[in-house]
Amino acid sequence: MSRPVPRTAAVAAAVALLSGLAAAPAQADTTGQRQRDFAAAASEFGVPQNVLLGVSYLESRWDFNAGTPSTSAGYGPMHLTDLREAGTGGTHHDEGAEDPRGDDARPARHPQAGPATPPPTLQTVDEAARLLGTDAATVRTDPTQNIRGGAALLAKYQRELGAQDWYGAVARYSGSADQAAAQTFADEVFETIKSGTARTTDDGQQVTLSPTPDLALPQHAETAAANVECPKRVACESVPAPYQELPKDDYGNHDLADRPNSQKIDHIVIHDTEGYWNNVLDLVQDPTYVSWHYTIRSADGLIAQHVPTKDVAWHAGNWYVNAKSIGIEHEGFAAKGTWYTEAMYRSSAKLVGYLSRKYGIPLDRAHIIGHDNVPGTTPATIRGMHWDPGPYWDWSHYFDLMGAPLGGFGLPGSSLVTIDPDFAKNQPAFTGCDGPGTACVRRGSEAVVLHSQPDEASPLLVDVGLHPTGAASTMEVSDVGSRAATGQRYAVAGVSGDWTAIWYLGQKGWFHNPRNARVAKPAIGWVVTPKPGVTSVPVFGRAYPEPEAYPATVPVQAIAPLPYTLLAGQKYSSGGTVGSEYYSATTFDPANHVVVKGKLKYVQIQFGHRIAFVKADDVRIVPAF
Repeated sequence: MSRPVPRTAAVAAAVALLSGLAAAPAQADTTGQRQRDFAAAASEFGVPQNVLLGVSYLESRWDFNAGTPSTSAGYGPMHLTDLREAGTGGTHHDEGAEDPRGDDARPARHPQAGPATPPPTLQTVDEAARLLGTDAATVRTDPTQNIRGGAALLAKYQRELGAQDWYGAVARYSGSADQAAAQTFADEVFETIKSGTARTTDDGQQVTLSPTPDLALPQHAETAAANVECPKRVACESVPAPYQELPKDDYGNHDLADRPNSQKIDHIVIHDTEGYWNNVLDLVQDPTYVSWHYTIRSADGLIAQHVPTKDVAWHAGNWYVNAKSIGIEHEGFAAKGTWYTEAMYRSSAKLVGYLSRKYGIPLDRAHIIGHDNVPGTTPATIRGMHWDPGPYWDWSHYFDLMGAPLGGFGLPGSSLVTIDPDFAKNQPAFTGCDGPGTACVRRGSEAVVLHSQPDEASPLLVDVGLHPTGAASTMEVSDVGSRAATGQRYAVAGVSGDWTAIWYLGQKGWFHNPRNARVAKPAIGWVVTPKPGVTSVPVFGRAYPEPEAYPATVPVQAIAPLPYTLLAGQKYSSGGTVGSEYYSATTFDPANHVVVKGKLKYVQIQFGHRIAFVKADDVRIVPAF
């Protein structure tokens, strides 16, 4: 699967970049300690400053992330890796009661996997510390020394390659043994150097990478991998999931289909693996395990495709969503509060953009959803649903990379808002990252916490699906019962001073939204409300057909309401009207698979943190004003 990185003609030709790099002027804007640290380290180790800045941006966007590790055990602005501190993890498919298939017509599948062991190559902090004459802890925890360590490593790689080959040094810095992935990482770094960028980091540092517009970028021959559905200019390989018969009339680990001819693909579901790359790829190749369509590696953004997008993978815990979606796993650990690398964000954004164009999937948060936004299928399954990629996934930045920025399109006073906090400054006090009740490190988040009254001291909202006793939701990182997410749209239910209320799970959810630091922006769109005379509308986790639609050969699937209701006078953002469907796929032979389509219509709504469905006959869809 992986190959060593040779000194290819394309890489060698990139030596010509040096003239542009060496001639690039020193950064004029050195305000802020982080900018001065980059300048000093570049000078000390003889690394072009824009190369150092470009590499750091592709790893961390220059952030310190409060000293916490990335999803691939990287620390600090230069993403120097230390497995001893980051440790190992399990896999989220082992946790909770969720059946990844989520199909009542088949026995629940709860496969188990052993602990995830990280690869030994993820250990660069020791070499950086040796080059600096210091210890690993200092390089991990001191941003200045972390930048020096990254510069020392880059300089070492360049010396070993010779001929002022900074492109090759950057490719090696990616840590990838895969030539295409290392090349993609280096290309992204040098494209960032060419265009330039600037931002304020998560710890308030102003950093600028001035553009080098005349920089010549290397040209590569198009070498698309076989049997993959991927955009150009990303590293993508095929690691097929097996479609295989098993004992006792079972089979695994996905279902053959003919999408979009048989069914329209409506959603792309973003997951994290809660495990390391090699372990996760072993699991998806196990016919007794479950499946997803793609996995993306943290360190360099390498994409592996497992299931053709025409087929149905078992990934979301809701069979209706599985049959209508593509699942993408990202190497990472939401449960540990770790952060996702820029290389991963960029590869993923390109993949999702490609898939959205291919299948006509809207680039919005009603259709590009997290696993944490997938609804339970019945009241009994809600508590076991997974919550990845978690509150530290930067949805705003992700959509910016796709060229589909979130929020800011409505008129002031609109009755519909898009949740859009400043990711770096928004730092909720979550607990449970390192065990139940333990305080998580305060760091940037996409989540806005909702209160029952316009007061920080008031209780959080009640989610009777997650907390059947009626207890209030909690600040546990896994508890999504009183949390709105970046990009999600909600109908305004009230305003009180600097507080705004939205309709959420049949309640008013209040969040602090001061005029000088808005966390929600006016939106345009459509809202759903009960028809006149209807006092209560049932809410569903799947859009299944009416009983009359099923042929005699397919058992009727129950239309089971969730333990919530949409009450008269309440409004919820519409994600569009959908037809009712059930994909009957319970045998190994796809000739026996049937797509059941009914006359019943549903409307997808943003009901709480998760999406939901209501019957179109019960509601009105009206424009938000």
